[in-house]
Amino acid sequence: MPDDLLIARNPEAGSTLPYLVRVPLGPGGIVVKAKQPWPRESKVYCHRADEWPADAEILERLEVRSCTRRGPAIDLVLTRARENRSQLVMTRARGREMIFWQSPRTAKQARPAVTVPTARAHGRVFDIVVDTAEKYPYTFGKQQATTVRRRLSAGDYAVEVGDEIVAVVERKTLEDLAASLLSGRMTYAAAELSALPRAAVVVEDRYSRLFKLEHVSGARVAEALAELQARFPALPVTFCETRQLGQEWTYRWLGACLHEWESARATSDLETTFATAPSVVPAKVDVQRPAVVRDWARAQGIEVSEKGRIPAAVMRAFSAAHPP
Repeated sequence: MPDDLLIARNPEAGSTLPYLVRVPLGPGGIVVKAKQPWPRESKVYCHRADEWPADAEILERLEVRSCTRRGPAIDLVLTRARENRSQLVMTRARGREMIFWQSPRTAKQARPAVTVPTARAHGRVFDIVVDTAEKYPYTFGKQQATTVRRRLSAGDYAVEVGDEIVAVVERKTLEDLAASLLSGRMTYAAAELSALPRAAVVVEDRYSRLFKLEHVSGARVAEALAELQARFPALPVTFCETRQLGQEWTYRWLGACLHEWESARATSDLETTFATAPSVVPAKVDVQRPAVVRDWARAQGIEVSEKGRIPAAVMRAFSAAHPP
């Protein structure tokens, strides 16, 4: 089970990153310096910390529901109702490592566009393997990718590193999807796709068209599709309206998978390269419950509100009076 997220004051005099953040990743946690204690208004710039001080002045202790690393990103979910999701992203710019702490509010969201973009996926040209069984394959003529025809064990389009398949896409027209779902063939295909590191199905039509198919029941097809996705939750099925958009989505998704695979490989030892703070979480922390702190403060003649956040100065005084 993950332990707490700790926010402490950075003891370095004159630092532009006044906070220390201890993220409960790995057995010892990792420590970064941060410009803000939470990404509320914008992304927060962070930097590796040399160490977690033994006498750290802890400002906040936040209970963590989950902390998971996915390649160069660390997904953090707190137990509180609001401002509970955030992500630390490792990247490189101008030849040096940069760490950004972002939340759903501050992260840029992709917006659909009317025209298909021609920009490179992740700023690169890459090879896409096209299955020889594809009669009318995507050519990726408007995307910056090269293609090579070869027999694939599963899927229609793939990217690979060396001899290792990184990701595949199965292309379907709406009629082909309906037929394969009702015949059961799609279940076997999904099992093969799910055995690969990453796989997806792209449908060249809208979901609403399922209910306008001739000669088959749209409800039966929709039910079969729902059952397939419930059985194989790691296999996304994406409806892209047109063949052109299906090709664009395939190109972007394969490029993203390739980038994610390479980033994960490059950061495979991430946890071992950060300063750790394995012993900063006391065995007994419920003594700092707000009600307990408020009762103690009133007994000392300190005015505190009935609700809301307790001032940091009061929390420090309480911690000093109740050492671990």
